[in-house]
Amino acid sequence: TLEGLTRGETIHIIRAFSYFSRLANIAEDQHHISRARLRSGDGGARPGTLKSAMNAVLEAGVPAADLKRFFETADIVPVLTAHPTEVGRKSTLDREREIADLLLARDRIRMTPEEILESDEALARAVLTLWQTGLLRRSRLRVIDEVANGLSYFDLTFLSALPRLYAGLEDGLVALGLPDVPLPAFLRIGSWIGGDRDGNPFVTAPVMRQALAMQSAHALGFYTRELEKLSDELPLDTRLVAVSPELADLASADTASTLHRDHEPYRRAITGMLQRLRATAARLKGSTPSDGPYGSSAELLIDLAVLETSLAANGGRSLAQGRLRHLARAVDIFGFHLASLDMRQNSDVHERVVAELLEVASPGVMYRGLTEPERVTLLLKELATPRLLGLPAWTYSDETASELAILHEAADQHQRFGPNVMPNYVISKAAAVSDVLEVALLLKEVGLYRPKTGALDLNIVPLFETIADLQSADDVMERLFRLPLYRRMLAGRAQTQEVMLGYSDSNKDGGFLTSGWELYRAEIALVEVFARHAIRLKLFHGRGGSVGRGGGPSYDAILAQPGGAVQGAIRVTEQGEVIAAKYGNPELGHRNLEVLAAATLEASLLSGKDAAPKAEYLVTMQRLSEHAFKAYRGLVYETEGFESYFRDSTVIGEIANLNIGSRPASRTTSQKIEDLRAIPWVFSWAQCRLMLPGWYGFGAALAAYRAEHGENGMALLQEMARDWPFFRTLLSNMDMVLAKTNIAIASRYAALVRDEALREAIFGRIKAELQASIAGVLEVTGQTELLAG
Repeated sequence: TLEGLTRGETIHIIRAFSYFSRLANIAEDQHHISRARLRSGDGGARPGTLKSAMNAVLEAGVPAADLKRFFETADIVPVLTAHPTEVGRKSTLDREREIADLLLARDRIRMTPEEILESDEALARAVLTLWQTGLLRRSRLRVIDEVANGLSYFDLTFLSALPRLYAGLEDGLVALGLPDVPLPAFLRIGSWIGGDRDGNPFVTAPVMRQALAMQSAHALGFYTRELEKLSDELPLDTRLVAVSPELADLASADTASTLHRDHEPYRRAITGMLQRLRATAARLKGSTPSDGPYGSSAELLIDLAVLETSLAANGGRSLAQGRLRHLARAVDIFGFHLASLDMRQNSDVHERVVAELLEVASPGVMYRGLTEPERVTLLLKELATPRLLGLPAWTYSDETASELAILHEAADQHQRFGPNVMPNYVISKAAAVSDVLEVALLLKEVGLYRPKTGALDLNIVPLFETIADLQSADDVMERLFRLPLYRRMLAGRAQTQEVMLGYSDSNKDGGFLTSGWELYRAEIALVEVFARHAIRLKLFHGRGGSVGRGGGPSYDAILAQPGGAVQGAIRVTEQGEVIAAKYGNPELGHRNLEVLAAATLEASLLSGKDAAPKAEYLVTMQRLSEHAFKAYRGLVYETEGFESYFRDSTVIGEIANLNIGSRPASRTTSQKIEDLRAIPWVFSWAQCRLMLPGWYGFGAALAAYRAEHGENGMALLQEMARDWPFFRTLLSNMDMVLAKTNIAIASRYAALVRDEALREAIFGRIKAELQASIAGVLEVTGQTELLAG
């Protein structure tokens, strides 16, 4: 049938099925929202909600004071990234949101027959517009376009959903008998968009400056609009109600209101606040405002607190619990910078920049020729002295000049917004102590590290992402913590160290089973090292959307962490298409933020200290991983011709040319799989319906393990699936991916491989491993078919 279609008919068919799937997803999302509302209305607490988590904690005998202390010390941050995985154009996403809003209205409003007809017509128009809108971008996104796209989710979800979540949580704690005291901002939003330059040459100092300016303008614009609405809501008259002396003072500072507002002090106070807020916007843009701007968001919070206190003391407590409460919480969360922007760069770049600086400043020093111990010694020596390496009159390479410009820009932004604007520096491909010290040295060049006091203004975050790097992560951190100079840096960072773990690249490097195991094992080892040195561990999980990139249900994933790995602090990347899926709808966005907080609460206060229920589970996983690693590497990296098979049988070439992000598909111009980004690697296997990164090697591992241990081994694996959250979650994700795999469609893609012998050899191995993996999942889980659970 398909082969008989014309090119035009084919495109129509493709678009129809594509849009059908997208519309079906919108309908399903709305169904989940509706079902969740019905469940919440019956008084029950659904799993994954904060109410359910708090109940579980209290039922376990954890004192209510410990529950409150958790929220006072927790640090939970979803981090938006601009990884090239969002295929949908903003134009199509906007139309889909319009359709979702129409469905939401139909679900919540009791409509008349005329209104139902109008809704039907509006839906038909929205779908028609979607049908007549192009699916694909005709030009590649710029970084600033990605910033703008990211900002849209603050309007859709974050600016409204987060204050609402905090209000519900605080009211829930009061219902449990705890004091009615506002919680600190433990759940915030982070971003990489405009700060992540690993493999993206388009992130420069001017781009980063513009990204932060756009973020700030967005936050201040929101506060301005909310204050204007608040003014309309508070025309309270002093002839009818008293006000506090502080409120009267705030009102007297207003010089812009007309005479008819003499008896409306709240409006006059808000007018003065609006004047200062507009002056603040001008100051942050670099202008010299005539009115007195706010020095920080904390000053705006003080003024909002004056409004709240006066209302509460004079019969208007309920008036303070609406827009004013939410606005104050938004200012507390988002400040004047909106989202904390991480910087990220590859360790190879740092090495080249530091080498050039040292070789110019100290002729005769050949940094790149030094061994690791020699590098550490030299870096420690330079970090101990205030001497700067950069020479103002020297002309450095473009790469070094660009890196130094970005760091100087970061220092300027710290002066403008404070330390929360750019609190983290992530080091991709971290593998050694020198990788961390090189960044410290670069920060010293711009005043973000000061040797005299040991003050470090950013968290330096090593990212361990290959299998070998994960295996050595604990050793690297152990050697770092033994350095008195580095410990002095951490003393000024509340004795807290963040470590990032890479899911995508470790999967591409070692396969699904080995990646999951080595990540888990690295966490166990890191927990031990950090406990030994009395340093708080904060883990940053670099997870993608698909299972091959660490994806899967967030709630299960967090609860499956080893004991002691969460400790109330967690950061998680939200990448590409996942951002739209999770946060493109305010109701779903609220739910996903709540799930993140609830899972962190349960993992922190209810998980035991042990890495697994039984020590033999760890031994078994290690053995399974060894077998799976051998099978995966044997296919992907050791089979002659596999690279050609991959490029012929998948759409990697087409994906590399799609305008779905600002960065290239590969870190280098190389055609090697080692240099290919993990995201197009996973996408390519998804498109040909093999989903290979999500399961390959499991069948071989199971067969080898059974050969070693017989049926007793299978009984142990079934026990692990029942009693160990880590193994259960791993199997659940694999179960889902295997269900999406379609060997018939995959065979059509395999037919594109021109070398018939190569095609038969490799596709035959993949098909056999797929069958073995499906059989293995069913046997271990006890299911009769995939997704039975």
